[in-house]
Amino acid sequence: MQTTYTRNNGTEMTIRKDGAWIYDEKDNRESLIWSEDRCIERLKTLSGCSRCSGCSGCSRCSGCSDCSRCSDCSGCSDCSDCSDCSRCSRCSDCSDCSRCSRCSRCSGKVNQKGGSDLPEIPAIPDIHRAIYEAVSRPGALNMSIWHTCDTTHCRAGWAVTLAGEKGQALEAATSTAFAAQQIYKASGAPISPVRFYETDAVAMADMKRLSEAESAVDLRANAEVDKLSGNRPRQTTLS
Repeated sequence: MQTTYTRNNGTEMTIRKDGAWIYDEKDNRESLIWSEDRCIERLKTLSGCSRCSGCSGCSRCSGCSDCSRCSDCSGCSDCSDCSDCSRCSRCSDCSDCSRCSRCSRCSGKVNQKGGSDLPEIPAIPDIHRAIYEAVSRPGALNMSIWHTCDTTHCRAGWAVTLAGEKGQALEAATSTAFAAQQIYKASGAPISPVRFYETDAVAMADMKRLSEAESAVDLRANAEVDKLSGNRPRQTTLS
């Protein structure tokens, strides 16, 4: 079954579902790990691209194909197989580039790897507990958008926010999802970016699980230290 919608640029868009994906008529696709409505809204932001996966917010691009997870690029043409690029403009005929950011008027680049000049990647101590504590406040979690306001963010948004100025600098140079993934990794807790696109309920349950697991590890470590030092076991409870 196909359904017709209007893109953000006013052109017609035809949507179909196939397994775990939603496709438009140009075979751009979004994974149904998102809600169906959110997938459709992201596809509405694309124009002139084909066979791209998980891209959003690109405008006035034409002839680009097979790119993935690129965002907010504009005026690019005939690029292919690029991934995780953001805010590039008026590039053409580039291919197999990754993690490029704010490139302008590049032409014919092949297999360029962005990120060598990235800002410092910060770490968050006890990241699972820190983020779960933050999202547990009333109204603090909104998985439908990176940042709602100063006190409400999605999971990735909170990772960037809790990392302070260094986290915000990394986000500005790349993207929210890329920055959050690197912050998790630097904090000793690698995470799949799929986790950034879950519903509020699913994300909250996962963050609670990881927070409790992190606390349990610390309890066991403290007990071992107490045993070796001959101290009485400290009374600590899980939050």
